[in-house]
Amino acid sequence: MPMKPPIAVPTSAVARNALVALAVVGVGAAVYWMADILTPLAMAIFLLIMIDGVKRYIEQKLNLPGHLAGIAALLLVVVGFIASIAFIVNGAYGFFTDASGVSANVGPRLDQILRDGSALVGVTNPPTMTDLIEQIDVRGYLMTIAGQAQGVVTGSIFVMIYLGFLLASQNGFRRKLVNMFPDRTARAEALEVFQRVRGGVEGYLWVQTVTGVMICAAAWILMRIVGLQNAEFWTFVIFIVGFIPVLGGAIAGLAPPLFALVQFESYWPAAILLGGLQAILFISGNFIQPRMQGDNQNIDPVVVLLALAFWGKVWGVVGMFLSTPLAVMAMAILAEFKGSRWMAILLSGDGEPYAEAEKPEPKPNPKRRRVNPPQTKTD
Repeated sequence: MPMKPPIAVPTSAVARNALVALAVVGVGAAVYWMADILTPLAMAIFLLIMIDGVKRYIEQKLNLPGHLAGIAALLLVVVGFIASIAFIVNGAYGFFTDASGVSANVGPRLDQILRDGSALVGVTNPPTMTDLIEQIDVRGYLMTIAGQAQGVVTGSIFVMIYLGFLLASQNGFRRKLVNMFPDRTARAEALEVFQRVRGGVEGYLWVQTVTGVMICAAAWILMRIVGLQNAEFWTFVIFIVGFIPVLGGAIAGLAPPLFALVQFESYWPAAILLGGLQAILFISGNFIQPRMQGDNQNIDPVVVLLALAFWGKVWGVVGMFLSTPLAVMAMAILAEFKGSRWMAILLSGDGEPYAEAEKPEPKPNPKRRRVNPPQTKTD
């Protein structure tokens, strides 16, 4: 029986795929190595997209001129960003100050929790909280937290500097686009890619902001009813971490109940908070958010998880915040090119990177000439 010849693999395809793989590895290494420079730049670009979206919203709703709407949007976003940083710092300081007021009860309360938890699993001689703290390098953790806080302040300053330069160079974007794409057809396609990327990021921001406000309102009412201290601080924390996929929901649903275990002598307030917050997050994540997302966030859940792990490893907490918008941007860009469309299909949730109303229409073939049907004369 004659042997079949081996399947011939196109050399060009192998070389192209190898080049793409090397380029991905090289870009990943560069992004990781230049994290200190690229992290504030990415956040500044993120804020720039927010400013542009708020500007167009103000123009449509208030009928303001472009320059006035731009100034109003800039003030809203910048003041909101600075106020968020200040609220986090002041809220954390107030949180630890209020927590120190019940510090005399913290040790005995934690010991009681350890005893009750150990009794449930059959441990007769549980360790005390003092024994556990002695095994932890508290000074090292405090130094790490202080360093991260200093990094947040320093990074915020660099973000504002980058944002100022991006706003200054925004006026020349149209001229650069014309010089990069002299052909009007190519220029229109490039502008369409940019608008698709911007629309995806703005849609993600809109959904997360609206659902975050709903979750925070319900969570604040629940925490005030229970009587949890620093309810406003925890509400803001829930809103911020809501932009982190997967981990945000876990932090929002578990952090307040854990603190309630220390504040209250009974376990019922913590149980009520745990059940109530989980119910709020479940309703939002399974009923409200999917209806609002539509096709703006057509990303595979596995891709969301991988993007969170990758960008969290590369850029830390900022990378976690930007992981989903970066995935949305990557899918929108890859879907516009024939050679990379297969990657966009893998990133999408339903195999369709384009929304139904945004699918590109097939371009007419210039070689095909339209033949008019013969006209018949009527008497």
